[in-house]
Amino acid sequence: MSNNLSMNQGMISYRRTRDFLRKRTFLIRSIKDILFLSLGVLSAGFGLESFLIPNKFIDGGATGISLLLSEITAYPLPLFLVLVNIPFILLGFNQLGKWFVIKTILAIIGLAICVTAVPYPVITSDKLLVAVFGGFFLGAGIGLAVRGGGVLDGTEILAIFISRKTSMSVGDTIFLINVIIFSVAAYFLSIETAFYSILIYFSASKTLTFLIEGIEEYIGVTIISPKSEEIFSMVTEKLGRGITVYKGKRGFGKKGHSHSEEMSILYTVVTRLETSRLQTQVEAIDPNAFIIMHNIKDTKGGMIKKRPLAH
Repeated sequence: MSNNLSMNQGMISYRRTRDFLRKRTFLIRSIKDILFLSLGVLSAGFGLESFLIPNKFIDGGATGISLLLSEITAYPLPLFLVLVNIPFILLGFNQLGKWFVIKTILAIIGLAICVTAVPYPVITSDKLLVAVFGGFFLGAGIGLAVRGGGVLDGTEILAIFISRKTSMSVGDTIFLINVIIFSVAAYFLSIETAFYSILIYFSASKTLTFLIEGIEEYIGVTIISPKSEEIFSMVTEKLGRGITVYKGKRGFGKKGHSHSEEMSILYTVVTRLETSRLQTQVEAIDPNAFIIMHNIKDTKGGMIKKRPLAH
């Protein structure tokens, strides 16, 4: 009887601890998301008010459509920032979930309020500086919002939807949408404005990619070699990286079929700068080792960062 009571109390304590950890994790994540979304809104608002709007330039995507409509109709930009994104937000509700839509709505409304209420200074009228730095701050804002679990530009939602329904990729869809936007801008505004707007888009796109993928580009490396134990020791001891070992069998190689020969398959993740050193070390152990490399968009957990070695 006492054993059952102790077990029940232990289960209750475990569940309480588990629930507490879940709530704490959710709270920390929510605070981070709010911080990223707020910084994203402020950065995008700075890019719009201090660079693009005073010089009558536009960007791609839903923001570009809003800027273009504001220029053509003379209605306020904040109104179009909300109206243009509404169809994309409704589309995203079924595609990406409730919390994503809530964060996106808050971010877009926050951007509209920011453009209306925050007195950003006009930084420069130099067209090249406007194109480069306006795109930089706008792209930084969109990237930070994505880090916070939302978006400031609804065309990405449309691109995801189209890519799931057709053979077009997300990148192809966004490119096609922006070609249409810049063509309309060239007709209603000027060809020069359209060209500068394309430069803004590229600047924003590169900044967005940088913020989402991070400073370091990670590479996943698969190594197949009979000397897997030596390579395993080299990766963990010399490079200070974690490594995963899969069990497999040889297929068809230089010696023909050999299905019965079992071997270890090694998998590790390194930064782009470490790939050359890794290849050199592997080739020193086994010049005939089969190495496969591929880009990784993001990583979490594990021994991604280099750990300090004992010596």
